[in-house]
Amino acid sequence: MKFNIKNMDKLTAEEISQWQYKEPYSIYSMDRCEDTINEFLNGSYFSVLENNKLTGYFCFGQSAQVPIGNKVGAYNDKNYTDIGLGLKPELCGKGYGYIFLKAGLNFAINTFSKNNFRLTVAQFNERAIKVYEKIGFTKTKVKFNKMNGKDSIEFIIMTLENF
Repeated sequence: MKFNIKNMDKLTAEEISQWQYKEPYSIYSMDRCEDTINEFLNGSYFSVLENNKLTGYFCFGQSAQVPIGNKVGAYNDKNYTDIGLGLKPELCGKGYGYIFLKAGLNFAINTFSKNNFRLTVAQFNERAIKVYEKIGFTKTKVKFNKMNGKDSIEFIIMTLENF
């Protein structure tokens, strides 16, 4: 697969803002609002296309962090570049994750000249965690909870050094 990664544009941001994921991954679903679209257009998001078809996105830096994690010091170590990602819902669980993430990491190395990465993932998302571990990410001891309605979701931090 050959991915084309480019700056997010408004049309793509609007499309992604409508993505809906099936349970139990619905916490990653978008809300279609202007704030979400504006977030995608803040300069830290990049769309990913394969054969001119949208397959996902990456974000870097603060946009890749879960805000509540800052309150517990989850992102204090500045030796890492935070990476966030979203794969188009209908592509999830079909074996694209590894090559998709690898493309994003290579893009980050070429764009930001960084090779130490950190990501935040919901503890229950074992499917994603397996992909991250296959790439070389390891779980850290840092965990935190975020309220999602009446439920609390536990997040873990994973790091990758010298990719």
